[in-house]
Amino acid sequence: MNKMTEKELFSTAQAADVLGVSRIAVFKSIKSGKLPATRVGRSYVIEKEDLMEFLGISLKKEKNEIEMSVKKTVQEYGDALRRLGKE
Repeated sequence: MNKMTEKELFSTAQAADVLGVSRIAVFKSIKSGKLPATRVGRSYVIEKEDLMEFLGISLKKEKNEIEMSVKKTVQEYGDALRRLGKE
């Protein structure tokens, strides 16, 4: 079963595992306010809905960056790419 379907709250380590990033990256996202979390003692917990929303936002941002990079590459190297495609 999917990791995210059974849990309602995630620790920073579990959120890092789901997101595929380091715990430090999760802490930075929490501190910057990008990833909502609740402090419990000395630790943080992240709600499932917040984690899913953060994951969706991250994917959209990456997709936009990739699309912009492809457009720039085609603009700058379009002729060379067409020539290479013919070979």
